[in-house]
Parts: sequence; structure tokens; C-alpha cells
Amino acid sequence: MIADRVAPRPVLAATTPFVGHVWSIDAEVVELGDGPVTRDLLRHPGAVAVMVYREPGEVLLVHQYRHPVRRELWEPPAGLLDKPDEDPWEAARRELAEEVDLTADTWHVLADVYTSPGGSSEAIRIFLARDVHPVNAAERFAREAEEAEMTSAWVSLDEVLDALAAGTVGCPTLSLGAYALDAARRGGWARLREPNVPWTARDGVPR
Repeated sequence: MIADRVAPRPVLAATTPFVGHVWSIDAEVVELGDGPVTRDLLRHPGAVAVMVYREPGEVLLVHQYRHPVRRELWEPPAGLLDKPDEDPWEAARRELAEEVDLTADTWHVLADVYTSPGGSSEAIRIFLARDVHPVNAAERFAREAEEAEMTSAWVSLDEVLDALAAGTVGCPTLSLGAYALDAARRGGWARLREPNVPWTARDGVPR
């Protein structure tokens, strides 16, 4: 089986020319073998996403405005790991409750991915949630900012795959999550990982 490996190169110097509300931009001088080069990277805390699935083959998606691309995107529920040392599975459960008012009895890991490893340290763990139930009305989260206008809908997984093939949806977590979910479904759910397995894709990644 192929596998990525941790192989950091020496960082000779580093500055942080930009610090924002959620992430920062670092400029690092790194030794790449034929001499030092400067690379800018977006230092990201990481994130989780949740593919919510129910028979006979539907996923629950949110429709959310994303200002950098000026679009309302179809996405799985997701959120940042912006609390110190937060457990990813716990964060996924929190986001599921906050964004779509659901809890789930059955959890697995679908995929661990980097969204843009050429320029960002962002790593995302995509979970699969099944056997879902509504959150009690009194315990529901008051959404704000972009999430205040967010809606959700159950959509056929096959429709999502058709939309990805047609290029009418562009969220990376939806793409990766839908293809991983389809593979898991076709494989009879036999190769799913437990929700608390070590997240080795984050080992050595700056955040």
C-alpha cells in the first residue's frame, strides 16, 4: 500500500508577515537540496467535515455563502479545529449539531486529506455519520454570520456524483467526501475506519 511520509526539510529562517482572525501567512526559507528557497504558507489549524448518510442513498448538505469565491456552495457540515487540542471527532459532533441540528449514533472516518498542500497546511478529516436524530429544540445552536442564512437539504448521493461529473458543484470536501462515501458504499462499508483512529496526516504539520 502506498503511503505519504513525514520528511521535513530544514527551515533556515521564518517570519509571519500576516496574522488574521483565523489563520496566518508564514514566509519560510527552506533548504531543498540545491539551495535555500523562500516559500509562503498559510498556517491553518485544520478542520473536520461530516458526510451525513441515510438510506436509500441520501446525504445531508448545507448551502452556504463563501465570500472568497462569491458563491453559495453545496457542502457537507464542517468546521475549524480552532480550539486548542480539540478532539476531531468531538469537533465533528459539535459541527453536526450546530449546523444541521442533528446527532448521530454511528460514526466512521472516510478520508484524511490536505486541501491545498502546495500553499496551505490545512488538513481535513472527513467523517461519515449515520443513524442520525434531531437535537432537542431547546438545545439548538443560534447560527450567525454566513451560517445565519444557511439552509440544508437531503440530496441523493448519485445526484451529487452527477453534479461533480458535470462540474456544477465545487466544494473540495463535498467532492472528496462523496467519492469516498460512494467507494465505501460499493465496498459494503467493510473498509471504514473507527472515528477515533490516530490522525497521522497531521503529524509534523504546522498549525
